[in-house]
Order: sequence, then C-alpha cells, then structure tokens
Amino acid sequence: MTEITFSVFTKPWKVPLPELGRLVKGMGFDAIELPVRPGYQVEPEAVTRGLPEAARILGDCGVRICSVAGPTDEPTMAACAAVGVPIIRICVGIDPALGYMATEAKLQREYDALLPLLERYGVTLGIQNHCGRDVCNAMGVRHLIEKYPPKQIGAVWDPAHCGLNGEWPELALDILWSHLCMVNLKNAFWQRVNGPEAEVAWWRVFWTSGRHGLASWPDVAKELRKREWRGVVCLCAEYSDEASVERLAAEDLAFAKSLFA
Repeated sequence: MTEITFSVFTKPWKVPLPELGRLVKGMGFDAIELPVRPGYQVEPEAVTRGLPEAARILGDCGVRICSVAGPTDEPTMAACAAVGVPIIRICVGIDPALGYMATEAKLQREYDALLPLLERYGVTLGIQNHCGRDVCNAMGVRHLIEKYPPKQIGAVWDPAHCGLNGEWPELALDILWSHLCMVNLKNAFWQRVNGPEAEVAWWRVFWTSGRHGLASWPDVAKELRKREWRGVVCLCAEYSDEASVERLAAEDLAFAKSLFA
C-alpha cells in the first residue's frame, strides 16, 4: 500500500518557485498544494505553460505538486493531467440570492457539464467543506456530490471547519468516506472579540496550531488509521499568528507525522 503523503498549501508564500521549493523542503515537506490564482507563481491564464514549469522547478528541489487550488476549466485540467497532478481543490459558496438548495442544484448542473472533461483528463475535482456561507459540513458535501463517481468528483475533508460547526471526526469521516480524495489539516477555535458587558457577543475564528483547536487531530488520525487511509494529508498553513507560519507549519508536520506513525 502507498503510505500517507504530507503536503502543505503554499498560499502564505508568494515567492519565486526555486525559493518556494527550498522553503517547503526545509520545513520537511516533499509535496505541496499550489494555488493557481492571480498573484501567485502560476496564474490561471498562464496555467498551460506555468504549471509544467512549476512542476519542473519544484521537482528539482525534491517537491511534487499533489493538488492545485484553482479554476475548474479545461486548460487547468489539461495542465494537471500533463504533469500528473490528480486533484483540483475548491470550496463552494452559497449564493444568498438563490438560497442553499437552489445553489446546490446550480452547482450540480455545473458538475454534470464537467464530468466528461474530468474523465478525459483523469483529474478529480475535490470539494472541501468550509465554515460560513459555504457548503460547510460533511453532510453538505456528501449531499452535493454523492451521485457522482468519486474518481471524477470527490470530497476534501477539512476537520477544522467541521470542528467550528460542532461535527465530530468519526461522524464526518463516515459520511464522506465513499468519496474521500484528500484530507486537510489545520485547526481553529471561536474567540470572543468583545467583553461580557456588551449587549450582544461577537466572535471570530482564531486559526491555531494542530494541538489547540476544536478539531482533535489525534481523533482524526485514529479514524483514518482505522480505515487504513492511504493518500494525501495537506497541512493548510493557516494561522492567525502570520509571523509564525513557518515555525508552526513545521511543528504541525512533526505532530501530524507522530499521530500517523
């Protein structure tokens, strides 16, 4: 069986590709999720040339691209297929003008149209749960994608966003297991931003290290090990303490590896 691959989302680092490769390799990662977004190393309009070039430069540093966060158009799929990137990860928002169920129906019409392209290029569209006005929990993702073949449209499980919604890891994984294509690891908790004398409480999400949030990484690892998960676990490198991102990501990688050992 293939062992777990630990990847890191490189959103925090808008640096040249050779520097990016050395940086993530120095933190202990052999793989990344690369943003294909404006302002990053590979921009959407240049993906046909840019993604193969990025794969080559990062490969020279001993780093491979396991997923991209970017568009779901044919040029992006073709570029992913050309360099062996198996997953395009996206989050999906709920249109306030349509409401939840009408947005879901609209998304499914879009996915219906994408299926032939995903099959042609051998790429999986990975749908991630995300708190807020998004498809935010495991059952929401499952209801959205359960009718599709998991090789074409899969689930990216993010236990941190499940934790912010009060969803336990063992239940979320059971819901998503049939379509699971990747696991995200980060952590967070709700932090009150005004005092007890206020008329109404206000809260914000505080992104913290793997040991200290609402999602139990030990429980996540236990459930994945129980089901003999073999695939990509992507550390998202998202922290409210932005000055400490590199230190925290390296520490979280060591913690994650210890849980899966």
